[in-house]
Order: sequence, then structure tokens, then C-alpha cells
Amino acid sequence: MAHWPIWIFVFGIAPGPLTFNLFERGIETPMIFWLGAVMLVTGIAGLRGRLPGVEPKPYILRFTEDKPNPLYRRICYTVAWSDLISFAVLNLAGLSYAVFSGVWRLRQIYDSAYFPLAIAVWICGALGWLPRVRSSTRGEGTERRYFYGAVWAVTAAEAVLGLLWKTLPRTHQADIVKLGAFVSILAGMGWLARLGKLPRTRAILPGEWTISD
Repeated sequence: MAHWPIWIFVFGIAPGPLTFNLFERGIETPMIFWLGAVMLVTGIAGLRGRLPGVEPKPYILRFTEDKPNPLYRRICYTVAWSDLISFAVLNLAGLSYAVFSGVWRLRQIYDSAYFPLAIAVWICGALGWLPRVRSSTRGEGTERRYFYGAVWAVTAAEAVLGLLWKTLPRTHQADIVKLGAFVSILAGMGWLARLGKLPRTRAILPGEWTISD
């Protein structure tokens, strides 16, 4: 069950406006109920071995195996992609708007654009257009690199952005610093992932065992 907290987090932040409220005003009743529901559903799925990384035994043994990709994996990774893409894109949009207009509209951006963007990603996942959510696991050796590269890049950029938001003054110059840092970390971590320098982003040899990574 070591991976269970990861999926609690993934599904817990999925409703973006609720997550925005969490960071803006602290935990509130709707978020408490949502997290409770997420813990219950993911806990049941985990006990049944229906969460990635929580299976009784590894589902993928070789990175280029042509095996059916189970529905639970496709759902979980689709939601994870929607978190990564939606939060990164909207925070980048909010920062850019603040830098070029001098006005913060991040709350309005999340309220109007989060679910249209997230739903678009969900549709792409349902159609099998995203890495790790296709009908076959044949491309796992390459697709996992894209996924973990995105995880490292977005997680690092969001963490630093949160720190800067708390520590820097509310000035236009500080907004420029935040935008520069956010974009630089996304680009830098993406480049390291491309080179295979980050965990689980190295190039995979055909037929290689998953235990080697």
C-alpha cells in the first residue's frame, strides 16, 4: 500500500477550484468531504489491487511487453496527467497575465478554465492519446519517461513557486522573478528528464526487466 498516498494526492487535488481554495483559505468542509470520499474509494481499490503500484504482483514485467492496459491504470494515469497539465498551464497563464498586465486574475482563470482544460485531458485519456493510458503496455519503456519527466518538472516548479509566493513581496518585480523561475525549472527539469538524469527517466533497452529500474 506504499503507493496509496500518491493516488490519494492525485485524486485529491483533481477538483482544481477546491484545491485553489485549500491553498488560499485553508481546508474547508467541501474539501474534507472530497478527501474522505477519495480515501474511501482509493482504499477499496488498493485493497483489491486496482491501483498502479498497489497490485499483488507487478503487472508489467518487461518494458516492451504487449499486454492489455487495465482500465484502472488508464483512469489513474489520465487523472494524473490532468493534474500535471492543468495546474502547470493555468499557473503559467496566471503568472504571465500578472507580469504583462500588472493585475492578478488567477482565481478567475481557475474558475473559468480549469474544468474545460481538465475535461479535455480526460477525453484524450479516454481515447488513448496520452502516455501510459493506451490500450496496450507495449510503449511503457518510453511512455514512462514522459510521465515521470512531467512529474519531476511540474512538482519542482510548483514547489518553488509556492515558496516564492510565500516569501517574496507582492510587487511586479517579484512576479517577474516567479514567472522566470517557474519557466526555468520546467525547462531545466524537462531537459534533465530527456537526458535520463532523473529517476525513472533513463532510456530503456528492448525487453529489459522492470526490476532493473
